[in-house]
Amino acid sequence: MPQLNPAPWLAILVFSWLVFLTIIPPKVMAHTFPNEPTLKSTEKAKTESWNWPWH
Repeated sequence: MPQLNPAPWLAILVFSWLVFLTIIPPKVMAHTFPNEPTLKSTEKAKTESWNWPWH
């Protein structure tokens, strides 16, 4: 039964993982996002009170 011979399948498995771990991650990490997150300032925003006419 040739499908039980591990020699070719082990080589294919090792080579495919070698491709996945060396070629694909740099390509994925090279993508840039159009909207980079900006840091918010730590000082609190000034809020103004509302003047409601309660008549």
